[in-house]
Amino acid sequence: MQANQVIEIFNQSLGARYGVALIGGGDEPFYRARQDTTAAVIVFRADFSASALHEVAHWCLAGRRRRQLDDYGYWYLPARNAPQQAAFEAVEARPQALESLFAEAAGVDFQVSTDDVAQLPSEPFKAKVASERCLMRQRLPLRATCFLDALVDANPGKGPPLSRSVPAQPELNDKANQQKQEHWA
Repeated sequence: MQANQVIEIFNQSLGARYGVALIGGGDEPFYRARQDTTAAVIVFRADFSASALHEVAHWCLAGRRRRQLDDYGYWYLPARNAPQQAAFEAVEARPQALESLFAEAAGVDFQVSTDDVAQLPSEPFKAKVASERCLMRQRLPLRATCFLDALVDANPGKGPPLSRSVPAQPELNDKANQQKQEHWA
């Protein structure tokens, strides 16, 4: 699936409903929170479908409070020491697991990423992403279920035959989301 198709599917299935637009062409991914009457914007890297799916996964997992902050209140570190990388991997496993489900539905290749082209993902990190994927196959966040269903509808026969049979979990309250989504320092 091409990036423009991912954009169209996201914007039609979730964009208007949640006041957010997915757009490509960014030098770096970025989430701009809603501003008064301006919709929130999820910007993904260049025109890469995988980047679009990854950024949507972050948005699907972010709680209401995080979605009110630019880049969900996180900051980017282009280089990380070992403890920072370990902390990154601890919080990045869930978004990458969700991205892998989206990628399967869209027919897009998925690779576990350390967010550093010079560093290959560790086996424990790959295992954590796989474990999170198994958990998500049992119960998806509501927004993720909507997007996954839309991807499956747009790409019949490619997606995981699970989305409509998996119960969606309600939106987590901000405190629970904050505890699950605290970002590395």
